[in-house]
Amino acid sequence: MSANLLADEAKYCSFGDTVHYVNPPKIFAGCEGSYMIDAQDTRYLDLQMWYSAVNFGYKNKRLEDAMKKQLDVLPQIASQYLHPTKIELAKWIAQDAEQKWGREGRVHFNVGGAQAIEDSLKVVRNASNGKSLMFAFEGGYHGRTLGASSITSSYRYRRRYGHFGDRAHFLPFPYPFRRPKGMTAEEYGESLVKDFARKFENEYHAIWDPKTNQCEYAAFYIEPIQGTGGYVIPPPNYFKGMKKVLDDHGVLLVVDEIQMGFWRTGKLWSIENFGVQPDVLVFAKALTNGLNALSGLWAREELINPTIFPPGSTHSTFASNPLGTAIGLEVLKMTHEVDFGKQVCDSGAYFLEGLKDLQKRHKEIGDVDGLGLALRAEICTDDGFTPNRALLDKMVDMGLEGSLEYKGQKRGLVLDVGGYYKNVITFAPSLMISRDEIDEAMVLLDQLLTRAKRA
Repeated sequence: MSANLLADEAKYCSFGDTVHYVNPPKIFAGCEGSYMIDAQDTRYLDLQMWYSAVNFGYKNKRLEDAMKKQLDVLPQIASQYLHPTKIELAKWIAQDAEQKWGREGRVHFNVGGAQAIEDSLKVVRNASNGKSLMFAFEGGYHGRTLGASSITSSYRYRRRYGHFGDRAHFLPFPYPFRRPKGMTAEEYGESLVKDFARKFENEYHAIWDPKTNQCEYAAFYIEPIQGTGGYVIPPPNYFKGMKKVLDDHGVLLVVDEIQMGFWRTGKLWSIENFGVQPDVLVFAKALTNGLNALSGLWAREELINPTIFPPGSTHSTFASNPLGTAIGLEVLKMTHEVDFGKQVCDSGAYFLEGLKDLQKRHKEIGDVDGLGLALRAEICTDDGFTPNRALLDKMVDMGLEGSLEYKGQKRGLVLDVGGYYKNVITFAPSLMISRDEIDEAMVLLDQLLTRAKRA
């Protein structure tokens, strides 16, 4: 069956809408909790959960029940009309933001993460009288639509699509593991803030007009923790320094929470870990636990009220669809009934200790770090620093063979690869992951590393 499906895929499917990281591509038949399941009923412990879209586990009964209930009540409606859960979900997010940041704002829905980024670009361009230039980070990833590609640092996403006149000005993201020698992580962060502030010293640094106090750039797009860039966690002082520079020069801060939002880092939004207030915040992925495509943004009232951003400024047929908003509302209710952030942080600390123990036994693990259940392990050569993409590629392939063993049973391991040098395992396990499953993860990772080094 798999051979026939792969043959049909090779003939009939565009390869442009996906990336096959292993050859042949893996076909899965089922899922449950923290596991993907193949046609032979082999269980694969998933440590990336659909790029952090399924934060609350596969086939989460409570969230599936919310979806089924909505199916029976109001499964579909044109986005020009209103329905209760759209309003309730927007109210919840907006009131939460006002409570945390003391700012009134509104929520604007779309379908996917890149589409919400596109909407945010319209919001900030509109609010800045049409300025189309943005700051963004090296290593940042915001999507592959034309607008999102212009603020994503990888040239390969733009290479075949003509000249991007609005391409962002990309700045280095603080990368503590690869910081200059002789600096603490905090000193490194401060040095990067000073380098950015220097751009505003005079008109000859190309972005600032001191006579009118205007910057050529409308906004700075950030991921508080870089996702595709390798789950890089900046020094804790960095964003406060950057936000002061932005505020002093009238540049908006747009926070991309598409991968790190909805409790991945132990907070509803990852930016909360850094004591900084966004002007615009973009979300998607785990809002619906992967059950339905729904995304959106929150923006300050001054940027998005109906006078400045009137009806029809953007539109999507499936935006704020009732299945998505019903699940999203249930996600927020479910995670606010308990101290969910503490649960995530406790599990993350246990996972990180396991990675540190593995690091002691495998000198090829150059760095481990984490915030909540967003964790990283940088795979290197035996010097513990030089990137070793080849070794990680072997690990990914072997993990998907389904030939690992755990307590007498065959197992597979689903890993995601990130980082500037494609040598970082970016761990995004289910936020519901059990201690037993974390223990299993460490056994399988140990086994996988050992096999890959011998291969």
